[in-house]
Amino acid sequence: MAGIEERIAALGLILPPPLQPPPGVVLPFQFVRLIGNRAIISGHGPQNADGSLAQPLGKLGREVSVEQGYAAARLTALAILGSLQRTLGDLDRITAWGRVFGMVNSAPGFNRQPSVINGFSDLILELFGPEIGAHARSAVGLAELPFDIPVEIEGEVEFRV
Repeated sequence: MAGIEERIAALGLILPPPLQPPPGVVLPFQFVRLIGNRAIISGHGPQNADGSLAQPLGKLGREVSVEQGYAAARLTALAILGSLQRTLGDLDRITAWGRVFGMVNSAPGFNRQPSVINGFSDLILELFGPEIGAHARSAVGLAELPFDIPVEIEGEVEFRV
């Protein structure tokens, strides 16, 4: 079976470089923190291939459709995979996805957060398969997210040391 990075390339997808935060913003934390054989993943948002924040920005159920939110969650998966690749050196070292916490910038009354975060889950399962890619997950709505991004996702994986 082809490696994870080969599968990403075969799908025509690109792992973005580190996030380019808006001017004047300092992010004083690690995007991935290794503890033993666990990688704790800080919240990531959707990024373009150049590392900038992907559009559209705004709230699901108002400025952003469910389909656009799904695409944003998929881009967020690529951003997380980019951070994991830079930290681990090889995505094939990942032995299990443990948990995923999906946050959706939601307009009042919007309740389709799971459908949005499925963009993340579907890509992880496609790339890693049901054994390694299976994960516990939450998908919640929040009143605001940083920089008005529509989706933020954090999580945890185990990896081969």
